[in-house]
Amino acid sequence: MATQDRPRLDPETAYEVISPESYAAWDPLLDTFDRLREESPVAWVEDVEQRHPPFWLVTRYDDVMRISKDNATFLNNPQTVVFSLTEGIEFAKKMTGGSPHMVASLVTFDAPIHMKYRKLTQEWFMPKNLHRLEGEIRELAHKTVDRLIDAGGEADFCKLVSQPYPLHVVMQILGVPEEEEPRMLMLTQQMFGGQDEDLNQSGMKDLPPEAITQLVAGAVADFEAYFAKLTAEKRANPTDDVASTIANATVDGEPLNDRDMMGYYIIVAAAGHDTTSASTAGAMLALARDPEQWARVRADRSLLPGIVEEAIRWTSPVQHFMRTAAEDTEVGGQKIAKGDWLMINYVAANHDPAQFENPRKFDASRSPNRHLAFGAGAHQCLGLHLARLEMRILFETLLDRIESVELAGEPARSKSTFVGGLKTLPLSIRPA
Repeated sequence: MATQDRPRLDPETAYEVISPESYAAWDPLLDTFDRLREESPVAWVEDVEQRHPPFWLVTRYDDVMRISKDNATFLNNPQTVVFSLTEGIEFAKKMTGGSPHMVASLVTFDAPIHMKYRKLTQEWFMPKNLHRLEGEIRELAHKTVDRLIDAGGEADFCKLVSQPYPLHVVMQILGVPEEEEPRMLMLTQQMFGGQDEDLNQSGMKDLPPEAITQLVAGAVADFEAYFAKLTAEKRANPTDDVASTIANATVDGEPLNDRDMMGYYIIVAAAGHDTTSASTAGAMLALARDPEQWARVRADRSLLPGIVEEAIRWTSPVQHFMRTAAEDTEVGGQKIAKGDWLMINYVAANHDPAQFENPRKFDASRSPNRHLAFGAGAHQCLGLHLARLEMRILFETLLDRIESVELAGEPARSKSTFVGGLKTLPLSIRPA
């Protein structure tokens, strides 16, 4: 297809779909995705100033599902798997010796290596193994709710509950000591929220791209330094945790190389809690806005799984991934050339009215709810069972011990194109 024949986004819309500020605003962005699904469900995004490589934006549920499942036609390599500015891509290549990925992990691997690496820890995150952790997770949930109640009626749910709770669960599974958790949270926020002045620790609005790149690179380097030390400890004295599994793992008879090992730690440590934090805060926001729904689920806990699943769809914490076409193909009636870069936008897909009736409504009774917030196919989220378990146990505890909740101020979303969600959620609570 000649490039001039491609359906192109106008410059304003092209910026909106990649702007961190757009994902913080949310509703106007959903309006844009609604329009694009109707007018140009597969559209070419090109920056006239060439600040980023061009790509196809895919917004319809069916198209995003198909690409997610077809891991032979749509690859995670050789281009970056997360939207990046050209400057960031070139910086990563310089730092890594040629790879566009600052971190090499399960997220960036294709077959056959992807499944070999995934199998190393997959059993840790399956329901059978997680069942034995339920007691510890429930104890932690009670301690977390203690903090919320002790705050005295008003509190920021994100800072007291939705951020520390899933972080602690993942760090226990990984084998990171509790005293290191604040450091892990800070580094995760810098890596995933580098575009947000409240999360990147700079306190500065409108940081230039090169400064954001440096912040993210610094967080990655700090993660790697910490996990290099942890690797030595787990090799000398292995324990029953995921870090020991990674440190002592072999693939095809060889130990993991340092880069792949560090990437494995980072993806479990960072992605394993930030996304659950976003979904947890989203669920509480929806319930705080709807006191009747809070009362209904307090009386009937059979509604709780629906609340958990709807929160994950409604918030879509992982907002997109990128794929590269392995061959000439077609998506949504558009010809895609071999080597083309594509953004599969989960926010748009999970708000597609062709799949979800009244998609902006938080509907705990939604059934079926085949959302794409965990991805699909070979790259479906490794920790999906853990996320559901953590959220269910936490909300069981909250519903037992909190009589009512309501908003005590305006919540705020993070400025992030990749992983996003609420960064503040002020609540007024009344204990049971």
